[in-house]
Amino acid sequence: MLRGNSVRILTGNSHPGLAQAVVERLNVPLTPCTVKKFSNGEINVKIAESVRDEDVYIIQTGCSDVNDNLMELLILVSACKGASARRITAVIPCYPYARMDKKDKSRAPITAKLVANMLAVAGCDHVITMDLHASQIQGFFDFPVDNLYSEPLMISYIKRNIEGWKNSIIVSPDAGGAKRVTAIADKLGVEFALIHRERTRNSSGPAEKMEVLVGDVRDKVAILVDDMIDTGNTLALAARSLRDNGAKKVYALVSHGLLSEINMKKIEELPIEQLVVTNTVPQQQHEAGCSKLVTIDVSPAIAESIRRTHNGESISLLFGDWTEGAGVNGAGVY
Repeated sequence: MLRGNSVRILTGNSHPGLAQAVVERLNVPLTPCTVKKFSNGEINVKIAESVRDEDVYIIQTGCSDVNDNLMELLILVSACKGASARRITAVIPCYPYARMDKKDKSRAPITAKLVANMLAVAGCDHVITMDLHASQIQGFFDFPVDNLYSEPLMISYIKRNIEGWKNSIIVSPDAGGAKRVTAIADKLGVEFALIHRERTRNSSGPAEKMEVLVGDVRDKVAILVDDMIDTGNTLALAARSLRDNGAKKVYALVSHGLLSEINMKKIEELPIEQLVVTNTVPQQQHEAGCSKLVTIDVSPAIAESIRRTHNGESISLLFGDWTEGAGVNGAGVY
């Protein structure tokens, strides 16, 4: 139940399906707005109803045409700010430019910080996002940021849908995901493994070889866990490495299935049983080209975070058993 000032939920063109699923769970209408382009490529926004003194949530994810989607979000925020909205929350399931979160080489931009600055200047008061590539991105903002996790949904999926999960091993394809896989492994009561990527010297291209650095995957169900898949090169190398090291079966669970530069037939040919992603990014087109792709619905968690934020309730519950239960009893897998 939503209390106080009424909630207004808007969306751009990035993921209308997710926005529709969220408003259906909240039992509120989607505020009509038109987001179009002029012939020269400029974006035009028209909000059809008043948002004066309302609690506004704008659902817009960072996928496909990421720059257009980001500009749509900024213009929607600015339009609501100019229309005297009481509070404006940007709901960004997949944060754009999240991989550019540090200066890892000379003259490299920290674009994730730039996005945070742009949101602040546009008039945003609060951000709700999911599975940030690096947690320190929250520190780029001077206003509240709620970073939701898909980890409980993944744990629920493993328990319900992966046969023999008690004899599984949770695998990270790189050292950066060690914290994520150890947390999941601890909650499932299983072991974890790390894979080391070897690149050719003086090369910034895709890894040529991967080897299991920590853990024994032989005769076990290997479950690869990562936060993002884009080109699929890392997944391909990791899956083959696990098979070569004696894993019985290989599953891959990834938070953000960007899959922007990948032919889905490539996934079909990999030695994996399933590639499980969330719908923080639209997956309908990808699902049509790959029978191994499974999508977990995150709309229950996002809808509940909006309800709790509007009502002034704690959202810490969303980091635990509630989300795991929603993944099973709510919309779950679609």
